[in-house]
Amino acid sequence: MKLATWNVNSLNVRLPQVLDWLATNPVDVLALQELKLTDDKFPVQAFTDAGYHAQWFGQKTYNGVALLSRSPAAEVVRNIPGFEDDQSRVLCATIEGIRVIGAYFPNGQERGSDKFAYKMRWLDALRAWVQDELSRHPQLVLMGDYNITFDDADVWDPVGLHETIHCTTEERTQLQSLVALGLHDAHRLFEHPPKTFSWWDYRMLGFQKNRGLRIDHILVSEALRARTSACEIDRAPRKNKQPSDHAPVVITLD
Repeated sequence: MKLATWNVNSLNVRLPQVLDWLATNPVDVLALQELKLTDDKFPVQAFTDAGYHAQWFGQKTYNGVALLSRSPAAEVVRNIPGFEDDQSRVLCATIEGIRVIGAYFPNGQERGSDKFAYKMRWLDALRAWVQDELSRHPQLVLMGDYNITFDDADVWDPVGLHETIHCTTEERTQLQSLVALGLHDAHRLFEHPPKTFSWWDYRMLGFQKNRGLRIDHILVSEALRARTSACEIDRAPRKNKQPSDHAPVVITLD
């Protein structure tokens, strides 16, 4: 079984690329972030024709998430229960016995901003909810655009970007608190070359110069750790014409 996450940075723009990627990489589950469209504009028929069931949770201009799956999704949840939020950021479902959470974590903008405070509140609520989900669903995957690096190995310029957004101590502490629930960074279960990233700025030849960050993560529960046989970042779509600034991350479960 293969599961993937991809921030497509506008499904309207990137739909042909997503369909092409699925044709070449027929994963069982794909979590999408930053749809940037309302629910009525979601291209459900295109994904049905491609052989996928779809759950989506859109929002005009910003945010929006979706789960595409070969098998039907059950027990669908939109956003974090009990956390009042007008932003479409979380979609959760049970697929083939696995509890799959696809999430678009807040950016945070900068320390001291209202958006950073919102990010901290959102992360607190997410952690409490995921802890509850884990107690009921031992086989769980939390994947998406986290907008947080684990440490300096996830950063192209650790000195220049020290304590900037995505790299602050507060954000990394929150990420480690998620891991402490009993989750594992699937990517680091395996060896990868240094400076392996999932996001590159459009500006200043960021991708060409590999000036990137690893901010797209897949965390797996302890029950799934032994089943995880691979985790790769697929850089190929970042070479497309008009690409997303993020690349898909894919895990394989035996």
